[in-house]
Amino acid sequence: MAERETDQGYLLDNGQAEAGVRFGALAELFDPVTFRHVDGFGIGAGMRCWEVGAGGTSVPLGLAERVAPDGAVVATDIDVSWVRDAAGGVIEVVRHDVAADPPPGGGFDLVHARLVLVHVADRAGALRRMTQALRPGGWLLVEDADPSLQPLLCPDESGPEQRLANRLRAGFRTLMAGRGADLAYGRTLPRALRDAGLRAVQADAYFPITSPACAVLEDATVRQIRGRLVAAGLATDEEIDRHLANVAAGRLDLATAPLVSAWGRRE
Repeated sequence: MAERETDQGYLLDNGQAEAGVRFGALAELFDPVTFRHVDGFGIGAGMRCWEVGAGGTSVPLGLAERVAPDGAVVATDIDVSWVRDAAGGVIEVVRHDVAADPPPGGGFDLVHARLVLVHVADRAGALRRMTQALRPGGWLLVEDADPSLQPLLCPDESGPEQRLANRLRAGFRTLMAGRGADLAYGRTLPRALRDAGLRAVQADAYFPITSPACAVLEDATVRQIRGRLVAAGLATDEEIDRHLANVAAGRLDLATAPLVSAWGRRE
């Protein structure tokens, strides 16, 4: 969840304290989706998995539970500060840039990336490296957001608080696009996986419309980017403070962009 997207730097920097809060909220929201697919592939004891752009620990730990005691999980990221404590046992943590570095050796039964490639400038190259790392019969699972499919933080835009929330979310999308993120990338994943030569390609999408974890995620995200929103003239400090107060008060039904999960198998 943390590969760099351009030389301008990752908008949601892992070096900020809020990154850990975001990873926790993303795990609560999306781990059930990820592991529903992983379990459907039959990932189990003795298998090898590569977790690309791991960010936090939840997915590497969940994979480790499934492949132990004789399997392996290689968790990679440009910044491994939030995942390094998971190293040990079947988990190996490696600093790695999927957009530039060759894949880890050995071949994998599962390669997974969640909320990574949408931020990577050379998405095609990264996807090619991930596909090359698969063993015959191995599965590639790529999960990425598609904010253009559902761009609103508050789909039920019922009043001024919701309108402010949606305007700030539009500012967030502007900042992401300015750093090379493809805001319509999720919907292209099935085609991308077929073009990479994978078989049995399928996809689905999920997004919560309201959840306590959505509020936690929104608070941490806005705090991370508030300086850039203000500097770009996309919001004022007063508007951001008002929005954060609205989030804290629980008066908003907050959604996420759809998470598109696409998967395919190497012959």
